Amino acid sequence: MTALIDVVVTEDITGAPLDELAARRQVVFRPDAWRDRTGLRDLAQRARALVVRNRTEVDDDLLGAPDLRIVARVGVGLDNIDLVAADRRGIVVSAPLGANAISVAEHTLGLALALARRTARLHAGCRAGEWDRSAGIELHGGTWGLLGAGATGRACGRLARALGMRVLAHDPGVDPDDAGLTAAGIELAPLVEVVAGADVLSVHLPATDSTRGLVDARLLARMRPTALLVNVGRGEVVDEEALADAVESGALAGAALDVRAQEPPSPGRLETLDNVLLTPHIAGITTQSQKRILSTLVADIDAVLDGGRPASAVDAWGRGRK
Repeated sequence: MTALIDVVVTEDITGAPLDELAARRQVVFRPDAWRDRTGLRDLAQRARALVVRNRTEVDDDLLGAPDLRIVARVGVGLDNIDLVAADRRGIVVSAPLGANAISVAEHTLGLALALARRTARLHAGCRAGEWDRSAGIELHGGTWGLLGAGATGRACGRLARALGMRVLAHDPGVDPDDAGLTAAGIELAPLVEVVAGADVLSVHLPATDSTRGLVDARLLARMRPTALLVNVGRGEVVDEEALADAVESGALAGAALDVRAQEPPSPGRLETLDNVLLTPHIAGITTQSQKRILSTLVADIDAVLDGGRPASAVDAWGRGRK
């Protein structure tokens, strides 16, 4: 009989909390396991716990492993995990919701400021011997629009408020009476009002049937030509060809994408536009956030494997269990 493995790490995930876990439990690190479905399934069949990021497809087949007890998601996106199947099979899915919200918010704000002040373009010009002192724009006094008012959206809204901006948000899943919105100074509004009124529109949405392709040509046409778009949610939410059309034509002043429909993407039109900033899905990855996330997940792994109650389990709808 093949021996069980306490914990299998299927992607390039490292950190002190995992090292500490490996000192007391058997932890197998396979950073490329997600690439080989057959090998991944074989590992899962022996695992009691899986640690994944966003590249491992945790479907019903993988969740059918006989001794699997917990899937720990490093990060907060859950679209690569079949939550309904996990719930049906009694497998815990642990996700530290909100643990990287500050990191995502700071990156979002940084991208917006870099677009507004043309930082990347001016940097390249200075390195080439140019001295372009044409004016940028201030964000103070403008309106920041949020598509998604979960943990990262709210953290971003608080930073935008600190800049002296009005913050509007559209999120049908949020209770209008949620005290957290009021505390953050965020106003809920219809989608059309948020999009049309935003000087900066940031996307904080997961990839679902209702959000894929939401930011399409029609929605982009409702934005101000002076507006900026920042996507830190999921790449599938934005129609990249429509976005390229809008930026290239001047219908939109600029865009920044931390997430892409295909990751890593094949170079295309967006890569050629100097008012488009691109980063490799790192908005939530900081030293501090990774330590918070891994510490939370390790605690949940220990709890589940020892027969206890995890603190950061989510239900079939991706919400924290009470």
